Amino acid sequence: GTGSNILSSLQDLFWLSKSKLEKQLQIISVLQWVLTFLVMGVACTLILMYILCTDCWAIAALYLAWLVFDWNTPKKGGRRSQWVRNWAIWRYFRDYFPIRLVKTHNLLTTRNYIFGYHPHGIMGLGAFCNFSTEATGVGQKFPGIRPYLATLAGNFRMPILRDYLMSGGICPVNRDSIDYILSKNGTGNAIIIVVGGAAESLNCTPGKNSVTLKNRKGFVKLALRHGADLVPVYSFGENEVYKQVIFEEGSWGRWVQKKFQKHIGFAPCIFHGRGLFSSNTWGLLPYSKPITTVVGEPITIPKVDNPSQEEVDFYHSIYVDSLIKLFDKYKIKFGLPETEVLEVN
Repeated sequence: GTGSNILSSLQDLFWLSKSKLEKQLQIISVLQWVLTFLVMGVACTLILMYILCTDCWAIAALYLAWLVFDWNTPKKGGRRSQWVRNWAIWRYFRDYFPIRLVKTHNLLTTRNYIFGYHPHGIMGLGAFCNFSTEATGVGQKFPGIRPYLATLAGNFRMPILRDYLMSGGICPVNRDSIDYILSKNGTGNAIIIVVGGAAESLNCTPGKNSVTLKNRKGFVKLALRHGADLVPVYSFGENEVYKQVIFEEGSWGRWVQKKFQKHIGFAPCIFHGRGLFSSNTWGLLPYSKPITTVVGEPITIPKVDNPSQEEVDFYHSIYVDSLIKLFDKYKIKFGLPETEVLEVN
């Protein structure tokens, strides 16, 4: 009896330790991504400059030579690595929140697609996990479809960071890159564009479901020019993982944010999550709130070489209606009240 009790206690201790270890690995996986998002580009640039001033300057010089040779690769679909996309660290990243990907319709491999991802959130954590890794099974749920998450082109001017991003299938959100993928890369491609961008990130806060979409029509024009079907995507919980100071319109804080957005392409946000060692302290780690990304029904788009404004407006209105219907259909299932309304700005 005593031996059995001791064995049972040891088993309980083992599972407790395993649970704690997994939680720590989850925290580490998320922390490395947050640091990548915030400082990796600048840090790698500074390190490269420092190495150029040391006895190891030849290493930095060789990398810079390679960088010049490889400069246009991001514009041509990048250089994805299935090995990187399948890293175990991304599964720990997924389980920290957790993050889920919900498929509602099949996608044909004979078509190309533009996914409109909403909302942006602070860092687009759901967009990254679902479409730049295989942690939530995007490859199994949409067989034959190659997802490309589009982000700021400036990230691909940063040494090392550019290669890290490309390995996950991330590409610049500019016309050259998107045109190449949709016209010279065959079919079965899906470009994920976070439509609201930096402007939308300024208004994301827990409990708020709003998207910046009314005047965002460039992605619809691209879809028409290439005959790529539009797919609305909504991520429930994306706004819940960070708390942000929201500056009112007309305030000095909002003025500074808009100047950054206009001239640099991103808007600095004052936000916080939880601390590294305790969820009761402030820090850079996001709160572990569920994020559920629902991929809606594709909207068939004709190929029009020079679409008129009326055509763009027509398909944009269809897209907006489809996004609202997707939100309304799944909002109760993922924890929102029936009275919740998606605000379209």
